[in-house]
Amino acid sequence: MPPKRRASGQTAKAGQSTLAFHGSANKVTKAGTRVQNAKQNVLEQPATKKDIPTTADVEVEDDNLPTVDSAIADQTEKEVVAQQITSTPEEDEARLVKTTQIKSYWDKKVAERVTPRVHQEELSLQEKILREFDMSAQYGPCTGIARLKRWKRAHRLKLNPPIEVLAVLLTEESAEDKVSSQRSQVDVLLNSRNVSSEVEV
Repeated sequence: MPPKRRASGQTAKAGQSTLAFHGSANKVTKAGTRVQNAKQNVLEQPATKKDIPTTADVEVEDDNLPTVDSAIADQTEKEVVAQQITSTPEEDEARLVKTTQIKSYWDKKVAERVTPRVHQEELSLQEKILREFDMSAQYGPCTGIARLKRWKRAHRLKLNPPIEVLAVLLTEESAEDKVSSQRSQVDVLLNSRNVSSEVEV
């Protein structure tokens, strides 16, 4: 081991003052005026029932608040109008996709799995395909966006979304309830959770 060095001259400790974090001189306060005995005043004056607002006093206008359903309905309507004006080559190709091609696409997806999905037995083939698309994270987030718009966004970003999904979306679009076919399953679950929590309150 090398020998310890001895410092020559004045030590560093003697020239430097120490920091102190205690005492009234070193107290850090916010700028502004201070109320004298503020803590004591709060404790002496308890809140009365008049000070506490009730649910009857609070007015909430739910009609003006945007919801997921209204946002998805707006997106779906815009996509339908855009399709009526011009049809993209992908949409033309998707309209030519037959049900046998859709079924073979789904059979390939099922073959990739280790175990079957028992909880999806009662669902239609189209709904299974759409739920699979919802849960595929490689095409971007699925909440708060219509399925058709999500497919088009993924295609625009060159993420290669399956043309079979677009074919299913275009056939589902002709159904009566367009919004429910365009909502992702995650949105449905999140919305049902919010509704059940509001009922409990």
